[in-house]
Amino acid sequence: MDIKQIQKIYDFSGKTVVITGGNGVLGGDIAVALAGLGANVAIADLNTDVTGDLQKRMHNLAGDVSIFKCNVLERESLEQTRDAILEKYGSLDILINAAGGNKPQATTSPDLSFFDLPKDALDFVLSLNLQGTILPSQIFGKILAEKDNGIILNVSSMNAFRPLTRIPAYSAAKAAVSNFTQWLAVHLAQEYSANIRVNAIAPGFFLTNQNRFLLTDEKTGELTARGQSIIDHTPMGKFGDPEDLIGAVLWLLSPASSFVSGIVVPIDGGFSAFSGV
Repeated sequence: MDIKQIQKIYDFSGKTVVITGGNGVLGGDIAVALAGLGANVAIADLNTDVTGDLQKRMHNLAGDVSIFKCNVLERESLEQTRDAILEKYGSLDILINAAGGNKPQATTSPDLSFFDLPKDALDFVLSLNLQGTILPSQIFGKILAEKDNGIILNVSSMNAFRPLTRIPAYSAAKAAVSNFTQWLAVHLAQEYSANIRVNAIAPGFFLTNQNRFLLTDEKTGELTARGQSIIDHTPMGKFGDPEDLIGAVLWLLSPASSFVSGIVVPIDGGFSAFSGV
């Protein structure tokens, strides 16, 4: 394979990509990377206020980036977003399910035991991460099934491989996302088209808006005890940077992985390989 063929593989010109939860740290970096390679990127997020570094980087790209207000837990909202995206771009080729997260009320602590975690908090975390992946896959995935071609990329987590302390609902939900990824890959290939692929990435520990002050001290910037424990169990000895996801994402979204479906790729600095000894 010569360099021109390789360059063509990673040319996303004319492709339309939907990224749910794309206004976050990780989703934003993926959006900019894909638009830089020519894709039209539709960010579907409850938060449509794009600020700071992401706002600056969204301009002067080969492709276009737009943001649409969308609640991934409401079918009507997803359908309205789908229609708006199709009206603007005319097609859909790739879905990235990046919406997800945890909440303090579903996290054990010295003041809140596992036995007292409220059901509504557990329900929210389980629903956001699992249903927030399944529902967009129904709404946007149907377009891919009808055209017999496309890619779905889910965002799982290291929690799916190695459950972490304190966050039972999030760990369980991400394990379910990995399982659903495999199920959907088989279902779409067998029932619709072998040209529809479904995979997932499983990020390790990245500093995001949600976990920054769980892993680092807000005042000093020093690692918390939990943050230090993570570094101690990550052979590469650091947190991931958002751009560390890009290589694996581009591979899974490109023809370079045309015979790859139903896998979950750890991007974790060796965390999942380390026994602690």
